[in-house]
Amino acid sequence: MSLYESEIHEECGVFGVIAKEPTDVANISYYGLYALQHRGQESCGIVVNDDGVFSSYKDLGLVSEVFSADTLSRLPKGTMAVGHCRYGTTGGTNRNNCQPIEVNHQKGHMALAHNGNLSNAAELRNSLELTGAIFHTTSDTETIAYIVTKERLKTPSIEDALSSAMNIIDGAYSLVLMSPQKLLCARDPYGFRPLCYGQTPDGTYVVASESCALKAVGAEFIRDVEPGEILVFGPNGIVSRKEHCGKKRKKLCIFEYIYFARPDSVIDTVSVHQARIRAGKILAKVHPVEADVVMGVPDSGLDAALGFSQESGIPYGIGLIKNKYIGRTFISPGQNARMDQVKIKLNAIEESVKGKRVVLIDDSIVRGTTCGRIVKLIREAGAKEIHMRISAPPFLHPCYYGTDIDSRENLIACKHSVEEIAEIIGADSLGYLPVSELGSLIGNNEYCSACFDGDYPTEIPKDTRKNRFEQKLSEVRKANEK
Repeated sequence: MSLYESEIHEECGVFGVIAKEPTDVANISYYGLYALQHRGQESCGIVVNDDGVFSSYKDLGLVSEVFSADTLSRLPKGTMAVGHCRYGTTGGTNRNNCQPIEVNHQKGHMALAHNGNLSNAAELRNSLELTGAIFHTTSDTETIAYIVTKERLKTPSIEDALSSAMNIIDGAYSLVLMSPQKLLCARDPYGFRPLCYGQTPDGTYVVASESCALKAVGAEFIRDVEPGEILVFGPNGIVSRKEHCGKKRKKLCIFEYIYFARPDSVIDTVSVHQARIRAGKILAKVHPVEADVVMGVPDSGLDAALGFSQESGIPYGIGLIKNKYIGRTFISPGQNARMDQVKIKLNAIEESVKGKRVVLIDDSIVRGTTCGRIVKLIREAGAKEIHMRISAPPFLHPCYYGTDIDSRENLIACKHSVEEIAEIIGADSLGYLPVSELGSLIGNNEYCSACFDGDYPTEIPKDTRKNRFEQKLSEVRKANEK
């Protein structure tokens, strides 16, 4: 699946910065979001806090497209900023869904950026609508903003409001929140999504989804935010609130290590690069094969391919080249458009594969369409045999925590055996990472693997549609037509 599979998408990326003195926090956020671009390419935004006055810019597109030098120059200097890059798992693709979400309420202002998916979003939104709440977006982030705002009107501080809100919302959320005086971040009690913070040499604190973004802005990594923890950055330094810590068993999404995160990131003390190396080594042990060369599908299959090579002794080679200047596959509407982009984004190096038995490593198979196309590319380049190895188990269940896998009927592994899938994609053999080996990637069992084994940490939502609000409008229109 990797970079070219159109059926599965990344998470969002959140970023926050607080400086001692007014500075170019928008520029810092820009570079932070640029480092997190792999987590969402649909839209992005930055909100700057200049002495309590919020200024923002948000739009559809990549970070480099939305924020030109001229656009950044129009954002003022400030002491705080919140940034976000988005792929929408709940809600459609439109400018209204761009984050951070800004709220003006009786006690001041708030800007909120969110990574994840609430499992009780539909229930909460319906309850809010019945009290007169009017929603402007189709993302569950606005639901979080409403609840935090309601609690803020009843509590003495924004951190108390956020803590109260965490008693109400459920599911996956890593948040960065900005008030006129404080920058806050919070991670859900399960720790589904990553969140960390660091500090630059001049004392500026930075919060980000991944440690790679800290490095990009010159910040030294301090630590990961604990599941359930709230960090408050303000005039009194950093305050850690842990009243929600330890309430749930930690369940970090294992797919962060397999695919979502950048390989140079470290999440909860575990190197993403090393986790993928281990996945490749495990594949070599459980699905050995005689071959001439091992190669990975760029980008997230490369590290696992290296691990497979190291364990098996089969030489590692580069057999696929991607065009880095083409937009990501899933941005294009329609299957035909996506397939056309795959053709120009990925090419096989004939000299590397011709007449050879090839082990091809990828991170997952969703529907099998793009995977089949990649196998065909290598076959047409002259490969004698192609043995597909996948550094994740088969997808068998929907995800309700942010990954865009919401229908069993579209998952090829729900309909076909491993042998049948191999035949469908045109491979000589196929092997998946065993579910039982997922803990070996990170050295513990504190992870969520529900999309592979159906073991959900939370109650399964009653309304599982990804674009619930827009579908509701469609139903109303049809009813009115009758």
